[in-house]
Order: sequence, then structure tokens, then C-alpha cells
Amino acid sequence: MIRRKFAALCLVMAVSTALTGCVGTKATTPLDAKNPVTIEVWNYYNGDQLTAFDNLVKEFNETVGKEKGIIVKSSSQGSVNDLETNVLAAIKGEVGAAEVPNIFMAYADTAYTADQMGGIVDLRKYMTEEEIAQYIDSYVKEGDFSGNDEMKIFPIAKSTEVLVLNKTDWDVFASETGARYEDMADMEGLVKTAQSYYEWTDAMTPDVEADGKALFGRDAMANYMLIGSMQLGTELFQVTDGKMTLHFEKDTIRTLWDNYYIPFVKGYFAATGRFRSDDIKTGNIIAYVGASSGASFFPDVVNKSESESYAIEMDVLPAPGFAGGAAYTVQQGAGMVVTQGSDAELYACVEFLKWFTADEQNILFSVQSGYLPVTKTANDKAAILESGAQISFNMEKTLPVAVDMITQNQPYTTKAFEEGTKARNILEYSMSGLAAQDRAIVVERIASGQTLEDAVAEFCTDDYFNAWYEETLEQLQACERR
Repeated sequence: MIRRKFAALCLVMAVSTALTGCVGTKATTPLDAKNPVTIEVWNYYNGDQLTAFDNLVKEFNETVGKEKGIIVKSSSQGSVNDLETNVLAAIKGEVGAAEVPNIFMAYADTAYTADQMGGIVDLRKYMTEEEIAQYIDSYVKEGDFSGNDEMKIFPIAKSTEVLVLNKTDWDVFASETGARYEDMADMEGLVKTAQSYYEWTDAMTPDVEADGKALFGRDAMANYMLIGSMQLGTELFQVTDGKMTLHFEKDTIRTLWDNYYIPFVKGYFAATGRFRSDDIKTGNIIAYVGASSGASFFPDVVNKSESESYAIEMDVLPAPGFAGGAAYTVQQGAGMVVTQGSDAELYACVEFLKWFTADEQNILFSVQSGYLPVTKTANDKAAILESGAQISFNMEKTLPVAVDMITQNQPYTTKAFEEGTKARNILEYSMSGLAAQDRAIVVERIASGQTLEDAVAEFCTDDYFNAWYEETLEQLQACERR
């Protein structure tokens, strides 16, 4: 059964004005330390991230929570998809669903769906403008679905994308070819460097045709399509009042195609494992663009076979954009969404979230989990490195680069719309799926005696691109809400 919090919606709205601007004022608090209120938080963290989150929840409960009468219960729901499914089932009141949590983690599309059901709270009613101004502007705007300065997603931790390298194998390549990090400062240079790496590795076995190795892989193709388009001057999904207008400009998309599909079918890029860090571990690639928060999973060895492995060192560079393009970078990471509840529950939720994102706690969580702090003062290299928090080698390499990506570029994420998840999935798999399929054909052709040039010729024509473009355009147009 849906919790009483939805039945109390009218009461909540009535008391919201009284709470506005007075959160944290002892005289007006609806909390009682002798009769604490319990709030439940659903997340999708696992591993080090879950440990870091739960440790902070415990600290809050033993300090501020104990003093003010707040008990926070943390519950991991498994994966992002599991969390989304469980939240929406709870809000709908489906048979067998759990009660709606007070707070749940969500990306914008899930939060938007919940908002359309009347299930979430505009947190601007419970915070002062001065408090909100402490957070990075683009993070706050992500939760403004109506364009009326709403705050329906509370930012707690974010990430961007970086270029992560197996420095050990790169150094061998660089020493023999003269390759430099600077060569991969933009996408066009990265493609040329990947071709050079393929040809260098291919030359090691002159008796075997076209058996060069890929240098590079990419974790999130949708990010590549969305951010790459912004860098090239086009916003693919322009959203106003929850309605998406598609701008799938052919010239822009062709540039994206030429700098991913073409090098992929030629073998310069690759994607074999579930994540590109898996491909680093097997030696299939030596560099990838992925989330800064995922750098903690970078392997410390390459396993070439069951009997052969060797240690590697990681290095981190800025994710390359397009030469001469606008300075946009990925903004990603779920925030916290507060559901309808009593005044005491809402007060407790905001108190916890503000405490969690205060500089000391947020930096601690960031260095332990790989995410970036969300306030303007904490999202600073010096503040992070001088915080006293223990930082792993991988995070010490990653966080300064990630902070620069956010502060020196314009962070971007798409606004939420009804078919947003579906549209993003099209971007994620349409080009990458075709590239993997066609690369497999190329490999078969080479094995049968064709040269690389002949094997890829069919896939490198204008007609082949145009056919894919028209099919993908049609799929995306179906996601427009007219």
C-alpha cells in the first residue's frame, strides 16, 4: 500500500510555506530528539561506493541525527535499473511493492517520471537561496523540469568523463613511435594515434595480414553522441516543458560516425568486455574514455592468458573533444529525490542531504567513491587534496583531471523528457551495435584472405552511412512528443 505520505500531500503543501527559510531553526523544527523520525534512502551503490555511503549514514545517525532526532536507513536496491523499477512500482502502489522511500537516487528521466505521478517534492521550498547557491549551478538546474526554478533533484555526487590509459604499454608504444599524450588532445588526433598504434602492432607480425591491435574504447556511446554534438554546435535533444525537439543534423552526425564507426570497423577502436576496463585487463585496448567515478575499477594487471600476466600503471588525461569545438563536458551521476511526506519527514530529509553535501562529508565521500563534490567550494583540487582524506593512487590521478573537466568546460546533460530513456538507448546502441557487427564481418573477410582495405570498403561509403542515418533518424523521431 502506498504510504500515508501521498494522502498527506495537501497538508504538506499547507505547511511548506511555514518551513521555507526556517529549516535549521530550533524554534520551528518539527523534530524531537526524544521521538526521532526515521527516513529511508534507496540507492544503487555497491562495493566501495556503498561502503562509503553507509559509513557516512552511520556517522550522521550517531551525531547530527541523534542530536536532532533523525534516523537514516540506507538500502541498496542493486543496479540502477533495479532501483528505478522498485521506485516506480512503489509509487504506483503495485501489488507486492515496498512502501515508497523518503529519498531515492535517480537520474533525471526517472525523477521526471516520478514527478509526473505527483510523487516528488520541490526542495526550493525547504532551502534558502543562499544554501542553494552553494551548489554548482548546472547540477541544480538538472532538477528543474518546468523551467520555473524548481529543485526536484538534490545533487549529492557527480562525475564526468576522462581518458584513462594503461601507461605501461603506452610508454612502450610512445618510446618506439614518438607518440605523445598531446596527440590525443582532440578526437581527430585520437583517431590518428589509434591508427598509428594499430599499424605499429600489425608490423610486429609481418607474416599475418591485418592483425593490429586497437588502442581505444569508449564506455558510454550516448555521451559521445550527445556531448560530441554539443561540441560541434548541435543540441540533439532540445527540451522545453518536457517536450523534446530532435536536431539530428546530418553533418554533425557524420562527424561522429567518421570518428567512431570508421576507426572501429578498421580495428583501431574496440569494445569486447562489458566495460572498457575489462578490455584493459585482457589487453584488448590500452586507453578508454569512461566515467571518472569508474576509474577506481581500473585493473592493476593485464591477463593475456591464464598463464601470462603483467602489472600495469594507470594514467589519466582529459577526455578529448572535437578540434575547434565548443568546450562541453559530460555531467552525469544520479541525485537524490525526496518524496511527499509529513513536515517532520521532509525536514529530516533536507537536514540529512545538506549535511551529506557539506564540504567535509562530500569530499570524504568523493575520494572514497570516485565521484566529484557538488558544492562550488568542495569541487576544488586543492580542497580535495588538502582535505586529509586518504586518497587511493587511482583517485589521486583521476580527481584533479575530473575537477578540471568540470571547471574548465561547460558541464552538460540532457533535460528530462517522457521518452528520454528510450532515446538515449537508441544513441547508446545504434552506432556502436552496428560497428561491432560490421567489425566481426571485417575480421572474417581478412581471415579468408582479403586485405583490410578491401574488407572495410563496403562499410566506408556515403550510401552505407546514409542508410544507417535514415534508420536511426526514424527511430529517434518516434521519441519526439508532438
